[in-house]
Amino acid sequence: MGKTHERIDGRLRTFIEEQPLFFTATAPLDAEGTVNLSPKGVSGSFAVLDERTVAYLDFAGSNAETVAHLRENGRITLMWCAFQGPPNIVRVHGRGEPVFRDDPRFPGLLGRFTGVDPTPHGLRAIIVVTAELIRDTCGFAVPFMSYDEDRSLHADRFAREDDESLSEYFGKKPDIGTSIDGLPGLPLPLPALPAPSPE
Repeated sequence: MGKTHERIDGRLRTFIEEQPLFFTATAPLDAEGTVNLSPKGVSGSFAVLDERTVAYLDFAGSNAETVAHLRENGRITLMWCAFQGPPNIVRVHGRGEPVFRDDPRFPGLLGRFTGVDPTPHGLRAIIVVTAELIRDTCGFAVPFMSYDEDRSLHADRFAREDDESLSEYFGKKPDIGTSIDGLPGLPLPLPALPAPSPE
């Protein structure tokens, strides 16, 4: 039923890139800590960088659990489900890293996301994941659901913010600078958003 893949290419890569939604899962090292599971779905905000590396844009939200967990231990799993067409589930288990705005790699990474304007979404970081285990499974129990379009609400909300006001917004949220469990989260204040550049 399940199959392990050595790399993200061919039909596997096509499947991943065609999905309008994926999920991220992380956890702190503390056995009593909070496991986090998040949906990601802004079109154009995910990219396959090479056969074992993927990345996605980390946009404004009410917490920063993924960032905090990755800063502590780097463990992450990404999952895609086929809600249309043949059944399939793909999981990429790996090591992740948040690349922040002031990192010299940031402009080059940002240049890989040509299908989305990150400006109205309050871009905080780019999450880069190196795959350690790539698996697909049947997905027979996943229901059929149709994708209509992206919601405009996220861009509508955060397009009103500039770097300074976005930092103030994050600073007022209890679970962005630190995680729910008190781990270091998003470094504040936000540096200026650099322009993308070819990698």
